[in-house]
Amino acid sequence: MTHPIVELQASLVAALLADGQLTAALGGDAVYDTPPKNAQAPYVAIVRHDVLPRDGDDTPGNDHRLLLQCWHSQASRKAVLGIADRVIAVALTADISSAGLLVTHVQHDRTDTAIDVQTGWARAAVTLRFLSEGGS
Repeated sequence: MTHPIVELQASLVAALLADGQLTAALGGDAVYDTPPKNAQAPYVAIVRHDVLPRDGDDTPGNDHRLLLQCWHSQASRKAVLGIADRVIAVALTADISSAGLLVTHVQHDRTDTAIDVQTGWARAAVTLRFLSEGGS
């Protein structure tokens, strides 16, 4: 059985890549389940994924906290927030469940922005929470 982190990330990345508005904003399939080295913005990457077991009587359950970073090559909060807003919309509406993991709850916890002083790129950090059943 695949680990719940791997299951959820694969489903989320697939849902994000399947969204035409997001891939158009990124200029291609620039959604990663790990931060890429030397990638050019714009892109989205899952930079952190924590899971807490929340087992029920009959079913294993998990509380997932994910941090996604959205990057844009301009020092524009408006531009990077356009990407972040689409990521949030997809996460909240797409069917993220998979054969091994049933997602029972999704919420957007927070978004923060910054302009990276070294690159001049804009960054939006999006924190999402997923509750799931199943998995090991």
